[in-house]
Amino acid sequence: MASLSQAVPVRAGWRDYLELTKPKVVALMIITSAIGMLLASEQAVPWSILLLGNLGIALCAGSAAAINHVVDRRIDIHMARTQRRPMAQGRVEPLNAVLFAILLGSAGLAVLLSWTNTLTALLTLASLLGYALIYTAFLKRATPQNIVIGGVAGAAPPLLGWTAVTGQIQAEGLLLVLIIFAWTPPHFWALAIHRKAEYAKVDIPMLPVTHGEHYTKLHILLYTFILLAVSLLPFVIHMSGPLYLVAAVALGLRFIDWAVALLRDSRPHAAIKTFKYSLWYLLWLFVALLLDHYIEVAGWL
Repeated sequence: MASLSQAVPVRAGWRDYLELTKPKVVALMIITSAIGMLLASEQAVPWSILLLGNLGIALCAGSAAAINHVVDRRIDIHMARTQRRPMAQGRVEPLNAVLFAILLGSAGLAVLLSWTNTLTALLTLASLLGYALIYTAFLKRATPQNIVIGGVAGAAPPLLGWTAVTGQIQAEGLLLVLIIFAWTPPHFWALAIHRKAEYAKVDIPMLPVTHGEHYTKLHILLYTFILLAVSLLPFVIHMSGPLYLVAAVALGLRFIDWAVALLRDSRPHAAIKTFKYSLWYLLWLFVALLLDHYIEVAGWL
Protein backbone atom coordinates (compact mmCIF):
# COMPACT_ATOMS: atom_id res chain seq x y z
CA MET A 1 0.00 0.00 0.00
CA ALA A 2 2.83 2.36 0.88
CA SER A 3 4.65 1.64 -2.38
CA LEU A 4 1.45 2.17 -4.39
CA SER A 5 0.85 5.59 -2.79
CA GLN A 6 4.45 6.56 -3.55
CA ALA A 7 4.23 5.33 -7.14
CA VAL A 8 1.08 7.30 -7.87
CA PRO A 9 1.38 10.56 -5.89
CA VAL A 10 -1.84 12.41 -5.22
CA ARG A 11 -1.99 16.17 -4.80
CA ALA A 12 -2.84 17.13 -1.22
CA GLY A 13 -6.07 19.02 -0.67
CA TRP A 14 -7.22 21.24 2.17
CA ARG A 15 -8.97 18.28 3.78
CA ASP A 16 -5.63 16.49 4.07
CA TYR A 17 -4.10 19.41 5.95
CA LEU A 18 -7.20 19.66 8.12
CA GLU A 19 -6.83 15.97 8.96
CA LEU A 20 -3.24 16.59 10.04
CA THR A 21 -4.61 18.74 12.87
CA LYS A 22 -6.77 15.90 14.29
CA PRO A 23 -9.86 18.14 14.41
CA LYS A 24 -12.00 15.80 16.55
CA VAL A 25 -9.31 15.57 19.22
CA VAL A 26 -8.73 19.32 19.11
CA ALA A 27 -12.48 19.94 19.40
CA LEU A 28 -12.63 18.04 22.71
CA MET A 29 -9.58 19.94 23.93
CA ILE A 30 -11.17 23.28 23.04
CA ILE A 31 -14.38 22.35 24.85
CA THR A 32 -12.34 21.78 28.03
CA SER A 33 -10.30 24.97 27.54
CA ALA A 34 -13.46 27.02 26.94
CA ILE A 35 -15.05 25.56 30.07
CA GLY A 36 -11.84 26.35 31.96
CA MET A 37 -12.25 29.98 30.86
CA LEU A 38 -15.90 30.13 31.91
CA LEU A 39 -15.18 28.52 35.27
CA ALA A 40 -12.37 30.97 36.02
CA SER A 41 -14.64 33.94 36.60
CA GLU A 42 -18.08 34.72 37.94
CA GLN A 43 -18.25 37.58 35.45
CA ALA A 44 -18.76 37.34 31.71
CA VAL A 45 -15.56 36.35 29.93
CA PRO A 46 -14.59 38.92 27.27
CA TRP A 47 -15.41 37.68 23.79
CA SER A 48 -11.86 38.37 22.63
CA ILE A 49 -10.45 35.91 25.18
CA LEU A 50 -13.19 33.34 24.68
CA LEU A 51 -12.93 33.30 20.89
CA LEU A 52 -9.36 34.29 20.13
CA GLY A 53 -7.89 32.59 23.18
CA ASN A 54 -9.43 29.29 22.13
CA LEU A 55 -8.39 29.92 18.54
CA GLY A 56 -4.78 30.30 19.64
CA ILE A 57 -4.94 27.14 21.76
CA ALA A 58 -6.58 25.25 18.87
CA LEU A 59 -3.91 26.36 16.40
CA CYS A 60 -1.15 25.18 18.73
CA ALA A 61 -2.93 21.88 19.36
CA GLY A 62 -3.28 21.41 15.61
CA SER A 63 0.43 22.13 15.23
CA ALA A 64 1.30 19.42 17.77
CA ALA A 65 -1.02 16.98 16.00
CA ALA A 66 0.64 17.67 12.64
CA ILE A 67 4.06 16.93 14.15
CA ASN A 68 2.59 13.70 15.53
CA HIS A 69 1.62 12.74 11.96
CA VAL A 70 5.16 13.44 10.76
CA VAL A 71 6.84 11.39 13.49
CA ASP A 72 4.40 8.47 13.20
CA ARG A 73 4.11 8.37 9.40
CA ARG A 74 6.15 5.15 9.06
CA ILE A 75 4.09 3.20 11.58
CA ASP A 76 0.69 4.66 10.63
CA ILE A 77 0.66 2.72 7.35
CA HIS A 78 0.70 -0.56 9.30
CA MET A 79 -2.26 0.24 11.58
CA ALA A 80 -5.88 0.01 10.45
CA ARG A 81 -6.86 3.04 12.51
CA THR A 82 -4.24 5.29 10.91
CA GLN A 83 -3.29 3.80 7.52
CA ARG A 84 -5.53 6.23 5.61
CA ARG A 85 -3.88 9.30 7.09
CA PRO A 86 -2.54 11.82 4.54
CA MET A 87 1.12 11.23 5.31
CA ALA A 88 0.80 7.46 5.52
CA GLN A 89 -0.72 7.55 2.03
CA GLY A 90 1.93 9.95 0.72
CA ARG A 91 -0.50 12.78 -0.04
CA VAL A 92 1.40 15.25 2.16
CA GLU A 93 5.18 15.47 2.08
CA PRO A 94 7.02 15.54 5.46
CA LEU A 95 8.59 18.95 4.78
CA ASN A 96 5.21 20.45 3.90
CA ALA A 97 3.71 19.00 7.07
CA VAL A 98 6.53 20.40 9.21
CA LEU A 99 6.16 23.85 7.62
CA PHE A 100 2.40 23.64 8.17
CA ALA A 101 2.94 22.75 11.84
CA ILE A 102 5.38 25.65 12.29
CA LEU A 103 2.90 28.04 10.66
CA LEU A 104 0.04 26.87 12.87
CA GLY A 105 2.11 26.97 16.07
CA SER A 106 3.55 30.40 15.32
CA ALA A 107 0.12 31.79 14.48
CA GLY A 108 -1.39 30.29 17.63
CA LEU A 109 1.31 31.72 19.89
CA ALA A 110 0.99 35.13 18.22
CA VAL A 111 -2.76 35.12 18.84
CA LEU A 112 -2.29 34.12 22.49
CA LEU A 113 0.38 36.77 23.08
CA SER A 114 -1.83 39.41 21.46
CA TRP A 115 -5.18 38.55 23.03
CA THR A 116 -4.49 36.70 26.30
CA ASN A 117 -1.22 36.86 28.23
CA THR A 118 2.38 35.67 28.23
CA LEU A 119 1.75 32.96 30.83
CA THR A 120 -0.91 31.30 28.68
CA ALA A 121 1.32 31.48 25.61
CA LEU A 122 4.26 29.91 27.46
CA LEU A 123 2.13 27.13 28.96
CA THR A 124 0.63 26.41 25.55
CA LEU A 125 4.10 26.25 24.00
CA ALA A 126 5.21 23.86 26.76
CA SER A 127 2.15 21.69 26.11
CA LEU A 128 2.84 21.68 22.36
CA LEU A 129 6.46 20.64 22.85
CA GLY A 130 5.50 18.12 25.52
CA TYR A 131 3.06 16.31 23.25
CA ALA A 132 4.86 16.67 19.93
CA LEU A 133 8.42 16.01 21.03
CA ILE A 134 8.60 14.48 24.51
CA TYR A 135 5.60 12.14 24.15
CA THR A 136 5.39 11.43 20.41
CA ALA A 137 9.08 11.38 19.54
CA PHE A 138 10.41 9.77 22.73
CA LEU A 139 8.07 8.43 25.41
CA LYS A 140 5.69 6.67 23.03
CA ARG A 141 8.47 4.35 21.93
CA ALA A 142 10.44 4.23 25.19
CA THR A 143 8.13 2.98 27.97
CA PRO A 144 4.73 1.31 28.51
CA GLN A 145 4.01 4.18 30.91
CA ASN A 146 4.18 6.56 27.95
CA ILE A 147 0.58 7.69 28.18
CA VAL A 148 0.80 8.24 31.95
CA ILE A 149 3.93 10.40 31.82
CA GLY A 150 2.97 12.15 28.61
CA GLY A 151 -0.60 12.72 29.78
CA VAL A 152 0.31 16.04 31.40
CA ALA A 153 0.59 17.72 28.00
CA GLY A 154 -2.81 16.49 26.89
CA ALA A 155 -4.38 17.51 30.21
CA ALA A 156 -3.32 21.15 29.92
CA PRO A 157 -6.21 22.78 27.94
CA PRO A 158 -8.51 23.64 30.89
CA LEU A 159 -5.56 25.24 32.70
CA LEU A 160 -4.72 27.20 29.56
CA GLY A 161 -8.29 28.46 29.49
CA TRP A 162 -8.10 29.32 33.18
CA THR A 163 -4.86 31.28 32.87
CA ALA A 164 -6.13 33.05 29.74
CA VAL A 165 -8.80 34.66 31.94
CA THR A 166 -6.97 35.05 35.26
CA GLY A 167 -3.35 35.39 34.20
CA GLN A 168 -2.45 33.10 37.11
CA ILE A 169 -1.91 29.42 37.85
CA GLN A 170 -4.45 28.66 40.58
CA ALA A 171 -5.45 25.52 42.44
CA GLU A 172 -8.80 25.21 40.69
CA GLY A 173 -7.18 25.27 37.25
CA LEU A 174 -4.64 22.67 38.32
CA LEU A 175 -7.46 20.48 39.62
CA LEU A 176 -9.03 20.47 36.16
CA VAL A 177 -5.68 19.27 34.80
CA LEU A 178 -5.57 16.54 37.46
CA ILE A 179 -8.99 15.24 36.39
CA ILE A 180 -7.90 14.84 32.76
CA PHE A 181 -4.54 13.43 33.87
CA ALA A 182 -6.32 10.68 35.84
CA TRP A 183 -8.77 10.11 32.95
CA THR A 184 -6.10 9.64 30.26
CA PRO A 185 -4.72 6.16 31.17
CA PRO A 186 -8.05 4.28 31.34
CA HIS A 187 -9.23 6.16 28.25
CA PHE A 188 -6.20 5.35 26.13
CA TRP A 189 -5.42 1.88 27.50
CA ALA A 190 -8.91 0.74 26.52
CA LEU A 191 -8.11 1.73 22.94
CA ALA A 192 -4.68 0.12 23.23
CA ILE A 193 -6.30 -3.20 24.18
CA HIS A 194 -8.59 -2.94 21.16
CA ARG A 195 -5.58 -2.21 18.91
CA LYS A 196 -3.09 -4.43 20.74
CA ALA A 197 -2.04 -6.47 17.70
CA GLU A 198 -1.37 -3.35 15.66
CA TYR A 199 0.78 -1.75 18.37
CA ALA A 200 2.72 -5.00 18.70
CA LYS A 201 3.25 -5.13 14.94
CA VAL A 202 4.94 -1.70 14.91
CA ASP A 203 6.89 -2.27 18.16
CA ILE A 204 5.14 0.43 20.20
CA PRO A 205 5.40 -0.66 23.87
CA MET A 206 1.83 0.01 24.92
CA LEU A 207 0.89 -1.57 28.25
CA PRO A 208 -1.23 -4.46 26.86
CA VAL A 209 1.66 -5.35 24.51
CA THR A 210 4.35 -5.40 27.21
CA HIS A 211 2.38 -6.59 30.24
CA GLY A 212 -0.65 -8.36 28.79
CA GLU A 213 -4.35 -7.58 28.61
CA HIS A 214 -5.32 -8.73 32.11
CA TYR A 215 -2.66 -6.53 33.71
CA THR A 216 -3.86 -3.58 31.62
CA LYS A 217 -7.52 -4.20 32.40
CA LEU A 218 -6.75 -4.32 36.11
CA HIS A 219 -4.93 -1.00 35.90
CA ILE A 220 -7.80 0.52 33.95
CA LEU A 221 -10.10 -0.45 36.82
CA LEU A 222 -7.71 0.99 39.42
CA TYR A 223 -7.44 4.25 37.51
CA THR A 224 -11.23 4.56 37.26
CA PHE A 225 -11.37 4.46 41.07
CA ILE A 226 -8.64 7.11 41.21
CA LEU A 227 -10.56 9.16 38.65
CA LEU A 228 -13.76 8.94 40.68
CA ALA A 229 -11.93 10.17 43.77
CA VAL A 230 -10.21 13.01 41.89
CA SER A 231 -13.46 14.03 40.19
CA LEU A 232 -15.05 14.63 43.62
CA LEU A 233 -12.39 17.16 44.65
CA PRO A 234 -14.12 20.17 43.03
CA PHE A 235 -17.02 19.56 45.41
CA VAL A 236 -14.69 18.96 48.36
CA ILE A 237 -12.92 22.33 47.88
CA HIS A 238 -16.25 24.12 47.25
CA MET A 239 -15.43 24.79 43.62
CA SER A 240 -18.73 23.13 42.68
CA GLY A 241 -22.01 22.20 44.26
CA PRO A 242 -24.50 19.31 44.55
CA LEU A 243 -25.43 19.14 40.85
CA TYR A 244 -21.84 18.46 39.90
CA LEU A 245 -21.44 15.98 42.77
CA VAL A 246 -24.38 13.89 41.56
CA ALA A 247 -23.11 13.98 37.97
CA ALA A 248 -19.53 13.09 38.97
CA VAL A 249 -20.66 10.13 41.07
CA ALA A 250 -23.06 8.82 38.39
CA LEU A 251 -20.57 9.22 35.54
CA GLY A 252 -17.72 7.77 37.61
CA LEU A 253 -19.69 4.72 38.70
CA ARG A 254 -20.67 4.06 35.11
CA PHE A 255 -16.99 4.26 34.10
CA ILE A 256 -16.15 1.77 36.86
CA ASP A 257 -18.96 -0.47 35.61
CA TRP A 258 -17.40 -0.51 32.14
CA ALA A 259 -13.96 -1.18 33.62
CA VAL A 260 -15.32 -4.17 35.56
CA ALA A 261 -17.03 -5.48 32.42
CA LEU A 262 -13.74 -5.10 30.58
CA LEU A 263 -11.83 -6.96 33.29
CA ARG A 264 -14.36 -9.80 33.38
CA ASP A 265 -14.83 -9.79 29.60
CA SER A 266 -18.55 -9.88 30.27
CA ARG A 267 -19.68 -7.67 27.37
CA PRO A 268 -18.88 -7.93 23.67
CA HIS A 269 -16.38 -5.39 22.34
CA ALA A 270 -15.90 -4.04 25.87
CA ALA A 271 -12.54 -2.40 25.13
CA ILE A 272 -13.68 -0.12 22.32
CA LYS A 273 -16.98 0.58 24.09
CA THR A 274 -15.10 1.57 27.24
CA PHE A 275 -12.95 3.87 25.13
CA LYS A 276 -16.02 5.49 23.54
CA TYR A 277 -17.73 5.89 26.92
CA SER A 278 -14.63 7.62 28.28
CA LEU A 279 -15.02 10.35 25.67
CA TRP A 280 -18.61 11.00 26.68
CA TYR A 281 -17.59 10.80 30.34
CA LEU A 282 -15.12 13.65 30.03
CA LEU A 283 -17.48 15.79 27.97
CA TRP A 284 -20.42 15.43 30.36
CA LEU A 285 -18.27 15.82 33.47
CA PHE A 286 -17.02 19.20 32.27
CA VAL A 287 -20.50 20.23 31.13
CA ALA A 288 -21.77 19.37 34.61
CA LEU A 289 -19.01 21.53 36.14
CA LEU A 290 -20.07 24.43 33.95
CA LEU A 291 -23.80 24.06 34.62
CA ASP A 292 -23.17 23.80 38.35
CA HIS A 293 -20.98 26.91 38.18
CA TYR A 294 -23.69 29.05 36.60
CA ILE A 295 -26.38 27.68 38.89
CA GLU A 296 -24.20 28.71 41.85
CA VAL A 297 -23.51 32.14 40.34
CA ALA A 298 -27.24 32.66 39.77
CA GLY A 299 -27.96 31.61 43.35
CA TRP A 300 -30.44 28.94 42.37
CA LEU A 301 -28.98 26.43 44.85
